[in-house]
Amino acid sequence: MERELPACPVETTLLMISDKWKVLILRDLLNGTMRFSELRRSVGNISQKVLTANLRQMERDGLVHREVYPEVPPRVEYSLTETGRTLKPVIEAMKDWGAWYKAERSA
Repeated sequence: MERELPACPVETTLLMISDKWKVLILRDLLNGTMRFSELRRSVGNISQKVLTANLRQMERDGLVHREVYPEVPPRVEYSLTETGRTLKPVIEAMKDWGAWYKAERSA
């Protein structure tokens, strides 16, 4: 079930990356496919429950692809979809602005 999107494009973007966890997940998946445990370690202080909920929402929104391999134990990998990869300039702009802001504040 798709959610209704706001009329404002900025609001739509914020809805897709609405919290720090989603932005950090995007940041890390921009480097390539990751398993759940790798992603959890790289994102930082995030619980398994919160990471799972964010990944499921991002999968529903078409930003993340989840691949399950029929092995014992099951192996699950996450990667960005083509749509998810289009957020790269947004994430890079946030990184650049954050670096600029930190430099300004410490000068």
